[in-house]
Amino acid sequence: MNEYRSHNIVDDDIVLPPDPAEDFDWSPATQAIAGDATDVPLASWRPVGTSRREFLRGIVCAGAAVSTAGFALRSGGAQAQSAARGVERLISLNINGRKRRVDVAPNETLAHTIRYKLGMTGTKIGCNRAECGACTVISNGQTIYSCSTLTHRVRDNEITTIEGIAGSDGGLHPVQQAFIDELGPQCGFCTPGQVMSAVALLASKPNPSVDEARRAMSGNLCRCGAYDHYLKGVMRAAKGA
Repeated sequence: MNEYRSHNIVDDDIVLPPDPAEDFDWSPATQAIAGDATDVPLASWRPVGTSRREFLRGIVCAGAAVSTAGFALRSGGAQAQSAARGVERLISLNINGRKRRVDVAPNETLAHTIRYKLGMTGTKIGCNRAECGACTVISNGQTIYSCSTLTHRVRDNEITTIEGIAGSDGGLHPVQQAFIDELGPQCGFCTPGQVMSAVALLASKPNPSVDEARRAMSGNLCRCGAYDHYLKGVMRAAKGA
């Protein structure tokens, strides 16, 4: 049989914590907060001796002071704000040999512009943090991660996406055909980035060694693990070229 005491419940060697409801005081908490200050009115939180007019006047003055402080802080960054507003949003991009006029926010990435503004969805967004390579495009002959490149940074560059590597007859690029022959694409999500890396490599080095091809393709992750297939596809395309 348990023995109830004032703060603890004891049963042989078991000691339970105090019951918080045991000493609960149902009287209003205002008195406990005010202490022994008998001159503090418990029915109101307004200071003693303050009239309604003075109370409201204090609130208005305090609000005016806060507003003035905010204006002072904002005025210090006016130059930076005006500089941000001064960025031209309507720009021309050289995409796949064609000039495209597009409205671009200052913080917009090239991958976003290509996919959602220009409708070229061949460029994929995988990790969106410059790690997987699915968004790889070619800028002035160099591969870049379009998910981490601001569009405004490459507005004067020549950009090539997966849509721009087809032959004059609309057929597959030799790299694409070689990847198919070597069974490179599995799920296919990384394939556009793999293709662009291989195209950039062969454009600068038509006859790369296996190690050179491996290094050039190292920036592309394949979740299906078809690295060897893609590498063989690069070497097949190089021989075909």
